[in-house]
Amino acid sequence: MGPEEQKIDNYYLGNLGVLLADIFNEMNLIEEMSLKLSSFSDVSLKEMHTIQAIGLNGSTSSSELAEKLHITMGTLTVAIRNLVKKGYVQRNRLPEDRRVVRVELTKSGRVLYRIHRKFHVNMAKGTLKDFDAEEVDTIYRGLRSLQSFLNDTRIALMTQQEGLMNE
Repeated sequence: MGPEEQKIDNYYLGNLGVLLADIFNEMNLIEEMSLKLSSFSDVSLKEMHTIQAIGLNGSTSSSELAEKLHITMGTLTVAIRNLVKKGYVQRNRLPEDRRVVRVELTKSGRVLYRIHRKFHVNMAKGTLKDFDAEEVDTIYRGLRSLQSFLNDTRIALMTQQEGLMNE
């Protein structure tokens, strides 16, 4: 029996969306509270997600970062300006093309990134501690499937929005 043929218990169908929304809200609340109680209390959750998207991979172009975060260049410009003022991000223009701005984390930004990453790793460990390897693989595949569904839905909505704007 293929996945499309599987019958899913109505209990799970009725409660899974609520559970996912509750988890999302709880994660955001915990992340916000953790930031406020830390020495990084000047960083908002949105700024933390920008820092997370920049990561430790060296410098990233502003356009790549805006695309990764699914925000406009104007919104990103404001976010980066604030993170530069706070000392977590630095901007670099390419000498060969001054129009291209690359951003990277400062030492403070890298420290914050690592602390935030540790929170996510600890959350994953806490979630998966009672599961065997096969169950972990099933959970991982389910979350990847959710991620794919959300990405496809976002793209469809953006296409629909573009169609409305072009009318």
